[in-house]
Amino acid sequence: MERIDAIVVGAGFSGLYMLHRLREEGLSTRVFELGDDVGGVWYWNRYPGAKCDIESVYYNYTFSPELLQEWTWENRYPDQPAILKYLNHVADRFDLRRDIQFKTRVTSAHYDQKSKRWLVQTDDGKTVSAKYFISGVGCLSSSNTPKFKGLDSFQGECFHTGSWPHEPVDFKGKRVGVIGTGSSGIQAIPVIAKQAQHLYVFQRTPQYTIPAGNRPYDEAFIRDTKANYGAIKQQMLQSWSGTPKKPPERSALDATEQERRSAYEAVWQDGGQLLSAFKDLMTNLDANATAGQFIRDKIGEIVRDPAVAKALTPSYVYGTKRPVLDTGYYETFNRDNVTLVDVKSAPVVEITANGLRTTEGDYEFDALVFATGYDVVTGPLFRLDVRGKEGVALKDKWANGSSIQTYLGIATSGFPNFFMITGPQSPALLSNNAISIEQHVEWITDCIRYLREHKLESIESNVEAEQAWSKHCKEVSDATLFSQGESYWTGANIEGKHMTFPVYVAGVGVYRGICDKVQANGYEGFSLTPYPANANAEAVQA
Repeated sequence: MERIDAIVVGAGFSGLYMLHRLREEGLSTRVFELGDDVGGVWYWNRYPGAKCDIESVYYNYTFSPELLQEWTWENRYPDQPAILKYLNHVADRFDLRRDIQFKTRVTSAHYDQKSKRWLVQTDDGKTVSAKYFISGVGCLSSSNTPKFKGLDSFQGECFHTGSWPHEPVDFKGKRVGVIGTGSSGIQAIPVIAKQAQHLYVFQRTPQYTIPAGNRPYDEAFIRDTKANYGAIKQQMLQSWSGTPKKPPERSALDATEQERRSAYEAVWQDGGQLLSAFKDLMTNLDANATAGQFIRDKIGEIVRDPAVAKALTPSYVYGTKRPVLDTGYYETFNRDNVTLVDVKSAPVVEITANGLRTTEGDYEFDALVFATGYDVVTGPLFRLDVRGKEGVALKDKWANGSSIQTYLGIATSGFPNFFMITGPQSPALLSNNAISIEQHVEWITDCIRYLREHKLESIESNVEAEQAWSKHCKEVSDATLFSQGESYWTGANIEGKHMTFPVYVAGVGVYRGICDKVQANGYEGFSLTPYPANANAEAVQA
């Protein structure tokens, strides 16, 4: 059996940087990646219109000043091809591919208490032994397809936004059905509508979405950003969201109705998140209602058919589902070749050979697109079949996601030397993930260096520490509106799944300070186990 120092799963933003840092520490490291190249979620999500909702110049690595200077983003929001091109550039620049095993799925990762090592099995039947096991699978790598009756009977083309073909898909002249109006659906629907003969959009829950305001960067902005990135990075590290945007200081309720509307209109016209307009939109229900009403009014102004506008108008609390950015989404429903179907009032009965049947009728199409999202946060981890001490499965410890307990979103008790990059109860999913990933990778690297320097065999979070952290996470989220809705954050999009709100909502800067304090206090809240007195030098260094 091959023995190495560390195994990392996933070759996206997390896995690539983790590999780079572990190499710098002199650790033998292997990355296992299911795809046949780097990119992670941006390798798989090639659907029409796929974009990131963090601005390009902030959605990149910041660890290398040289990398920052040599790479130039073209547009305000990066699309999937641009992000994938960037990650390929990073892999080439740091020669990362030689330690990545592509086209390989990790089928299990079990902790062996006798050897104090992780035994990781892959779908080629091989097992590799590692001292450290690190998940870089992220939160959005486990796509979800609802178990519709007759799913296999459809005779046309079938796609999922989370695993889109690498070759171009041409919908010209075709009737297309899209199921789902979350972020991926809202991005794909306007693009598909321009190609398709006719597009049927099957919507369960209408969404709040505002224009992204995507546009090319001008050269002066790029020059200024590169020249001042040191200061910009410090702002990002101390911010709530991991971007340098200054937080609003004013309450929505302290503004007049005209002042509020002007503030919301300014964001709407410029593009970006409406939550940036006032400081209390996610802590005060009355303040939040003003933002929600502004978007509802916009829908009524944009969509010409009153019945369609009504069907597209959300009623839930704004921000309790992921706020979405779009390019012409509501305008798409003014097209003659687009039909909106409300499947909450008329649920899907079954998929048929030629289309789809609801309780109110049949719809025929040539191609079917599932924009049904992901089994977020826990789904990617549970697919790995991670088992710790006494063979306890992570899925069982967390009761299939209903009772998640981590320490800092990085570790969990009973699983020594197991690290999660942007795991549950970290700021991931509500932050600039590129910044959150970097912080986790650097924290984990520093931790492993500390273990090796102090001749410690393992690190494991204490039960008391993770219970306290989980309680703190809940208290913080309960003080906001984030946890008051049903969303993919809480598993509402997965049949039978329910999670307490799994994101640390106090922000990137606050979280970073807590993690730094834990580290400065000798990994407070963790149990550190030294090597046995009779361990040989080779074992201690391995």
